[in-house]
Amino acid sequence: MDKRSRFLVLGGFGFIGRHTVRALLKAGHAVRVFDRSAPSLDVLEQSFDNLENLEVVTGDFTQKQDITAALKDCDGCIHLVTTTLPASSNDKKIFDVQTNLIGTIQLLETMRELDIKKLVFLSSGGTVYGNPVYLPIDEKHPTNPRSSYGITKLSIEKYCALFNQLYGMKSVIIRLSNPYGPGQSHSGIQGAIPVFAAKALSGQPIEIWGDGNVVRDYIYIDDVAEAIISVINYAGNETVFNIGHGKGTSLKEIVSNIEAVINRTVSVNYLESRSLDVQTNILDISKARNELAWQPAMGLDRGIRRVLDELQEKKSD
Repeated sequence: MDKRSRFLVLGGFGFIGRHTVRALLKAGHAVRVFDRSAPSLDVLEQSFDNLENLEVVTGDFTQKQDITAALKDCDGCIHLVTTTLPASSNDKKIFDVQTNLIGTIQLLETMRELDIKKLVFLSSGGTVYGNPVYLPIDEKHPTNPRSSYGITKLSIEKYCALFNQLYGMKSVIIRLSNPYGPGQSHSGIQGAIPVFAAKALSGQPIEIWGDGNVVRDYIYIDDVAEAIISVINYAGNETVFNIGHGKGTSLKEIVSNIEAVINRTVSVNYLESRSLDVQTNILDISKARNELAWQPAMGLDRGIRRVLDELQEKKSD
């Protein structure tokens, strides 16, 4: 796409959204952020450079008039909105479908009406595949999600493909592994690395579902943002990309890594395993390397150290 394209970033003030917006502005694009609420001007000035190229609109993703207004005069859309989490989505199945799936179909219809042809959708490489048949998991691996979150993500992928088939609207799907990095919430149930790091620094026990041998593919947030930039510049024919680090790390290894950085042992409480958790998820990212000329730059050791450094800085403020 042209260097001066205008992109609508849905969910642009979330963890992934903020880093994506920074990368887009740095690349010279005009950016319109759509989110439920907007931060203050002071926060915007602290968070982003090139504010003259940044526009902020607020609204409800499920309301057609809000989405229509946000899409006006945009060249493409980056869809980062999600209203559920993998761990809780099975208790909110109807809400998940109503807000995420139906909301996205409405987005696709509105883009068709406005003749906007480019959508980047953030799917979930950690949930759409389900239990691995083989490792690492490539984009041709069977898709058997074990949560409403994964089922909804996969359904959205199918509708994106349908709109491409019917109307020539090209969507590129990013099946993302487990992102982490500075600025991520450390107070919830999502995001093992920041949650573990915060508990370790505060002297609280870390809680792990299962025996700690669950393996995930962790990718640093700046590498995610660079992958999204590579996708919007992509002119090839592929439509689905795994984006991860391509390496697996167990929860026990994350704890050990944190202990090595803070130079002390932390307490761990092991809880009963959850039925929705697959044992191992490691993505094959060779297609992204070959087609997008992209690869992750941040190693896990250095990335965890940056998370801990940020948390320690906040603690000392």
